[in-house]
Amino acid sequence: MSFIAVRAMSQEDNQDRERGLRERIASLVRANEQAPRKGISDREQQELQAAANRLDELLKTGEDAQRQALKEAAVRLDQILKDIRKGKDITVKLKQRQNR
Repeated sequence: MSFIAVRAMSQEDNQDRERGLRERIASLVRANEQAPRKGISDREQQELQAAANRLDELLKTGEDAQRQALKEAAVRLDQILKDIRKGKDITVKLKQRQNR
């Protein structure tokens, strides 16, 4: 029998990831400031803008998915708590959910 440990990402984990990402971006910006200046074409600028827009959309999609998953978990937890208050046996539901 094997057990899989699943841990929800905590607020602290998210903050650590964001902090690391900010530090990496800052490092890249500092390195870029020291690099010799070279202009970019209008086409390159448009491509970079399009890539930035795609990245923004991906980040938003990820946030939306996380938010939805949290809402669904809250609904399930609320139902379990209601069942407990009513004196229902929730072990069957929990075992079914665990087996999925």
